[in-house]
Amino acid sequence: MEKRELGKSGIKVAPFCLGGNVFGWTIDEQTSFKVLDAFAGEGMDFIDTADVYSTWANNGTGGQSETVIGNWLKKSGKRNDVIIATKVGKPMGGDKKGLSAKYIAQAAEDSLRRLQTDHIDLYQSHEDDSNTPFDETFEAFEKLIKEGKVRTIGASNFSGDRLKEALTAGAAKGFSNYQTLQPEYNLYNRQDYEKQYEDICLEKGLRVISYFSLASGFLTGKYRSEADFDKSKRGGGMSKYLNDRGKRILAALDDIAAEYNATPAAVSLAWLIARPSITAPIASATSVDQLKQILKSLELNLSAEAVAKLDEASAY
Repeated sequence: MEKRELGKSGIKVAPFCLGGNVFGWTIDEQTSFKVLDAFAGEGMDFIDTADVYSTWANNGTGGQSETVIGNWLKKSGKRNDVIIATKVGKPMGGDKKGLSAKYIAQAAEDSLRRLQTDHIDLYQSHEDDSNTPFDETFEAFEKLIKEGKVRTIGASNFSGDRLKEALTAGAAKGFSNYQTLQPEYNLYNRQDYEKQYEDICLEKGLRVISYFSLASGFLTGKYRSEADFDKSKRGGGMSKYLNDRGKRILAALDDIAAEYNATPAAVSLAWLIARPSITAPIASATSVDQLKQILKSLELNLSAEAVAKLDEASAY
């Protein structure tokens, strides 16, 4: 399997990233371990999480996902076999939020403790913090890198203009700069990334790790009508996708999935993997069977005709 470098960090990963948001939320630790064991067993190596996962389900307290991953790392002994990405900045309760130097130092120690490791491979600013100067944020990350606690850094949920400002600020002072961007991007939600971020990433050499790669599950094809909304906890949010364009995308996915003997989810991820600016789409799995179906995306190698058909179906 060809691995892809995260910017100029020297860190290379498989072109798929396992989303850790479900760990300790929609699946318990035992099931999470099975998914992680299967993931590593397939030779995969890139896992994304965040300190804030999952405050929304645990009375405002986060850290569940990192804790599950940390327990798995300890039990499996796989720390040197995987690349761990986590994030800082989203509200964790009280004054635990933002990208100040003081908070980044504290949050990093908390994440390291939960992950039961001495370093984070990719540490990402989970959202912009307009109250903190870029220099202060970069100095905090630089300190962690020099201490060996972080290998490289990335950004998520910045506007295009603020991302450019951050990259310029980091370069001006010679700091270790953002090497990755984690934006929302999928077959349904294309416009924002392609118009606001893609050119910046290609120009600056930022590698892209897309989240909501399956549009919260819509692109799996299991939500075809309102009657399907109760199939999962995310089902209630599917109504925004069930319009003419969404149905057109599902029809194209069905056709190509049948041609390649794969699932709509695998085809959706294969479309992302084939895009030159995308390094690794993120997707989560709540069972080993679901994971195996998703990982088939790495084998598909969609033809130019298949990509064009999906491009046309998902055009605005």
